[in-house]
Amino acid sequence: MPAVTDEQVERVRALVASIPPGRVATYGDIASAAGLSSPRITGWIMRTDSSDLPWHRVISASGRPAEHLRTRQLELLRAEGVLASDGRVRLTGPDSVRHVFDLA
Repeated sequence: MPAVTDEQVERVRALVASIPPGRVATYGDIASAAGLSSPRITGWIMRTDSSDLPWHRVISASGRPAEHLRTRQLELLRAEGVLASDGRVRLTGPDSVRHVFDLA
């Protein structure tokens, strides 16, 4: 993985903080919006520096939370009105809860 700069960390943190309750974004969505080369960089940043952020609003591209966080993450999302079907949050279609970042 390439070296991660403080600027990249702060950009990811700002993007995660901007996801409103009841919405989610994928690691890839955040990586793209932050200009990162890989969703894995978002994951690394989230793993090391996100305890004070709404981390539960960040999920995998499949719509599934990480296995080790699944129960807690789905519980927090459900409290915000985000429902999962078979452990997966809807990211496409009319019922999508995917957040779109406004980068203008």
